Amino acid sequence: MNNGPTEQNEGTSIVRIDPDLQAIVPGFLDNRRRDVVTIEHCLRTKDLETIRLLGHRMKGDGGGYGFPLISAIGHRLEQAALRQDLVALEATLARLRDFLAHVTVIYGA
Repeated sequence: MNNGPTEQNEGTSIVRIDPDLQAIVPGFLDNRRRDVVTIEHCLRTKDLETIRLLGHRMKGDGGGYGFPLISAIGHRLEQAALRQDLVALEATLARLRDFLAHVTVIYGA
């Protein structure tokens, strides 16, 4: 099955996910929403190491859950934290927040 974004329109990202992952995907997305709150706090306190670690984890986990965009965002977070690029971190966090607010998951073909 081809997992990942298949359609984007009017601010909605439709992601098709293997039905075998149906029990764990909601928790994965909830954890990413919690990560948004954590990253916001870390930006306020300039805790770039925690952002780097969260980005690294997202980079590794996203594709396995059927969300290659989350992996790409995680990579960008990790790299921006290493460069201490607060502008890029804010922009990437906004992209993650937007994706999570507008993603629709469809299980199956």
